[in-house]
Amino acid sequence: MINLKFSPRGKPLKALCLGAHSDDIEIGCGGTVLKLLREYKGIEFDWVVFSASGKRRREALASASAFLPEAVRRTTVVKTFRDGYFPYNGGEIKDYFEMLKCQVDPDLIFTHYRSDLHQDHRLISELTWNTFRNHLILEYEIPKYDGDLGTPNVYVHLDEAICQTKIRLLFKFYKSQAMNAWFDRKTFLAIMRLRGIESNAPAKYAESFFGRKMLFS
Repeated sequence: MINLKFSPRGKPLKALCLGAHSDDIEIGCGGTVLKLLREYKGIEFDWVVFSASGKRRREALASASAFLPEAVRRTTVVKTFRDGYFPYNGGEIKDYFEMLKCQVDPDLIFTHYRSDLHQDHRLISELTWNTFRNHLILEYEIPKYDGDLGTPNVYVHLDEAICQTKIRLLFKFYKSQAMNAWFDRKTFLAIMRLRGIESNAPAKYAESFFGRKMLFS
């Protein structure tokens, strides 16, 4: 296991979080976001949700604010592309990505796993790689019915306090999802515990990612 540290070279660390739906970012990398805010002072976040309207839009905005209170700058964008139809609206979504790359130049990007079986998740991952060619991209995972979890190669160790904060915030702000069988405290904690086992985490928990391309210099 090789341990790496971010080195933003004297400037604020800039992170871009991309999620197809209103709770994806928090489920996939919420613990890592909380840890980055704790360990890197002066971090900046751009947070983009591609599909949320009405109550889910309000939940997404409130959740982003709760996850990012210590960011020196945060920008939250919530789009209204039709849930479940991203491949059929691919041109419009790609146009937004082209606009986004002119507005942000992040050090680190969090996006969906390329082999995620949800079509919306997969398209966001594909367009992330199409658009951002010189950036560190980490793909997060979403546990769900499809059973498409892969074999990650990047881990972020978390302590139990961060895990519990992540789960508490998810359940505080996403009440619209509480009736879904997959939206479960034990599931969210279990996947972090499993990834903690795989990475020999000292505090037992971790979030995991897929890092396809990394440049060491």
